[in-house]
Amino acid sequence: MALGSNLDGREEHLRRAVQDIAKLDGVSGLVCSSLYETAPMGPQDQPDYLNAVCRFDYTGTARVLMGQLQAIEREHGRQAGGRRWGERPLDLDIALFGEQIINEPGLIVPHAGLAERSFVLWPLAELDEALRVPDKAGGAVAIRELQEQCQRFGIQQLAGGPLGHE
Repeated sequence: MALGSNLDGREEHLRRAVQDIAKLDGVSGLVCSSLYETAPMGPQDQPDYLNAVCRFDYTGTARVLMGQLQAIEREHGRQAGGRRWGERPLDLDIALFGEQIINEPGLIVPHAGLAERSFVLWPLAELDEALRVPDKAGGAVAIRELQEQCQRFGIQQLAGGPLGHE
């Protein structure tokens, strides 16, 4: 799962979101990457983003998880209708859901833009260098191969180790 924030206490939003996710029914074994800072992918007239990813076991469906994540976003002040790729206090996306490929209205997994998002690929590789991302052809692509083809957007890993949770 990918986390991002570029407004109002970015790191605090991410830390609280991880705590909120850890408390969800069905979530266990949550592990987080370090924090990464990147320039915005979309409009450049906004603050830089802090990003991380977390991995966990989940006993529910991707659709249910997406609803839970959207509720957490709203609790952090995210409002519907903002500009595309614009600033936000919290953005939570399901990047991967095991090896599943999901293509439903409002839910595409692996995340539709995963291969173009350094702020997801680098933290994913930090958690699992051998990760393979499922593709629509029924195969999988190595995370390192995706990184080689991806624009970096000025990504910098911040000191301090994993984001973690309490």
